Amino acid sequence: QVQLVESGGGLVQPGGSLRLSCASSRSIFTFATMNWYRQAPGKQRELVATITRGGSTNYGDFVKGRFTISRDNTKSTMYLQMNSLKPEDTAIYYCNAVDPRGDNWGQGTQVTVSS
Repeated sequence: QVQLVESGGGLVQPGGSLRLSCASSRSIFTFATMNWYRQAPGKQRELVATITRGGSTNYGDFVKGRFTISRDNTKSTMYLQMNSLKPEDTAIYYCNAVDPRGDNWGQGTQVTVSS
């Protein structure tokens, strides 16, 4: 059973930046895709960004141009650089990694954007 641990969340003012990290207990080469999801209070969980083993990326329309997903295979860690944050970005952000046995999830990290 893989463990995924998110970090880097917190309180930031509108227009600010945060970098989230997702550390895996095993090599991230085992994951075909890794994703960041988020869930705001009273809303469904939504896909924020995806990165494949080969490095291809995709983003939700609501974050394009503001967020960047990346991975460091040597550190078994995935990142989400978030710039130009808006109050509507407030949510719990979850790391997800897909392997042949299915989905693996982290516990989430809270991001709050408020003045």
